[in-house]
Amino acid sequence: MSFDGIVTRSVVDELKSSLLGGRIDKIYQQEKDEILIQVYNKGVNHRLLISASSNNPRIYITNFSKKNPDTPPVFCMLLRKHLSGGIVLNIEQYSMDRVVIIDVSSLDELGLPTEKSLIIEIMGKHSNIILVDKSSSKIMDSIKRVREDMSRVRQILPGFIYEYPPTQDKKDPLNTSKDEFMKVLNEDKDGIHLYKFFYFNYTGLSPLISKEICFRANLDIDRPIGSISHEEKENLYHVFEEIMSDIKENKYNPLCIYNESDELVAFYCLDLQQFGSTNKDFSNSISNVLDNSFRRKDVFDRISQKSQSMRKMIQGRLDRAIKKHAKQKEELFDSQDREKYKIYADLISANIHLIPKGAKSIELDNFYDENMAKIDIPLDYKISPALNAQRYYKKYSKLKTAENLLLEQIPETEDEILYLENVLVSIENSYEVEELDEIKEELIKEGYIKDNSKNKKKRKNKEEKLSSPYHYISRDGFTIFVGKNNRQNEQLTLKTAHKEDIWLHVQNMPGSHVIIKKENKDIPDTTLEEAAILAAYYSKGKNGNHIPVDYTMRKNVRKQPNSKPGMVIYDNYKTISVSPDKEVVNKIQLMK
Repeated sequence: MSFDGIVTRSVVDELKSSLLGGRIDKIYQQEKDEILIQVYNKGVNHRLLISASSNNPRIYITNFSKKNPDTPPVFCMLLRKHLSGGIVLNIEQYSMDRVVIIDVSSLDELGLPTEKSLIIEIMGKHSNIILVDKSSSKIMDSIKRVREDMSRVRQILPGFIYEYPPTQDKKDPLNTSKDEFMKVLNEDKDGIHLYKFFYFNYTGLSPLISKEICFRANLDIDRPIGSISHEEKENLYHVFEEIMSDIKENKYNPLCIYNESDELVAFYCLDLQQFGSTNKDFSNSISNVLDNSFRRKDVFDRISQKSQSMRKMIQGRLDRAIKKHAKQKEELFDSQDREKYKIYADLISANIHLIPKGAKSIELDNFYDENMAKIDIPLDYKISPALNAQRYYKKYSKLKTAENLLLEQIPETEDEILYLENVLVSIENSYEVEELDEIKEELIKEGYIKDNSKNKKKRKNKEEKLSSPYHYISRDGFTIFVGKNNRQNEQLTLKTAHKEDIWLHVQNMPGSHVIIKKENKDIPDTTLEEAAILAAYYSKGKNGNHIPVDYTMRKNVRKQPNSKPGMVIYDNYKTISVSPDKEVVNKIQLMK
């Protein structure tokens, strides 16, 4: 992926045509490093997404929005104070770098016009969004504060004078003469590979466009510069100048490039001839290209980051529950052998006069045995025979009590193991950050996670709205719903589904509840098979083959008292065996 200076220039060109003269209506900070600004211009509301994410920094007009936090962060409140109601005066790029400046005119507290600059630096882990007072160039605040202990070169703190990032002595590719180009090319003494020459020496050029220049010049990207002839250098400059000329004139051709598996390989604002002519999706908007390219990747990265600690915590609890279950089983096995201790105690009591003091064991006739077989009884030589008998009686009584407790506790532990495994499957199947938030809320309610939120009371009184389950349409036209997490499984099965609907779940394995809406029709085998495939795909067995899936009418499914969310029992079921192939799942129509 390559959000370089050229892509930045094309974005700025598009933002100018869409936002200049527009009024800033609303400002949201939906992530700790991301701002969404709604700009109204010429009868259209534009959503300007600005992200300082370390993995996916970017700026463009988006068609998507996320859930807003209950309480706006401090930086968001500052932007609202100084930019809300303001007019976008200018948008420009700094020196072909990945730095965008948005000038906004608004009224201060006294009603006097002031100008502020919102500066967006798209620079990997150093990306930032900075609000600057234009008249004094003083930083008002930033979405990431950079202290001296974080960077000795450049601090970003309120009250400091804003300075642009250093250019590392790179040249502006749009203002380079042929003589200068040849001079820089001929000065290479390190024998670097050809394509590296461009992004080593020119601001805003990425490896992707550098390779494109080499490809168009019909030169191997890994050739040492010293091996290139004069004619080849001439041709190389001609290609370079041709591409830079298109950029100067803002001649862009935004596109996404996909491989045979329909996975995104690259995006850019110019046609990339190095990828040939297949699997290219052109667009008339660089924002649309970036929106399609970044949204899924950004959501995936945020889900990975957000779920990591949750997954680790649940896995730890699951491991402990599994060990606990093994120990309980062992103790139950031991408790079932308790009768011998009662026999020991009875025999010692009946023969106490025969047992010498200090004996380590005694062999007695077992009057409980029909043949009066001899039995060897271990003794503690430090205590009397009477105390030995009492100790065996106590051990027998303790094991008898333990068995009763274990027979109650083992099913509880097994339920907890199944529940935690279901949570891990739900996390694995989460494709939106909101879905993870629902799982977190569930874990807070179940006591697995402490609620450290500042708004506990507000959240307690607030009616929680669950996201919608996956909604599929079978090839026969039947509606199929798939739950995304335990709470949603419970809602779907016990409240949404009608008693005549068909309920499906993988057999003896964590997974989603699946409902086929019957709607007074006979459900064909093809729809039943598709629903079973979905049940297997959204389960722990998604990578397996011949997964057994149970199905029954919803009225045969019930929840036991005090059981955990999504945990149900069922009867009168049948079983179908399916293989959850991803390609088959993708062919089932998913409704948005």
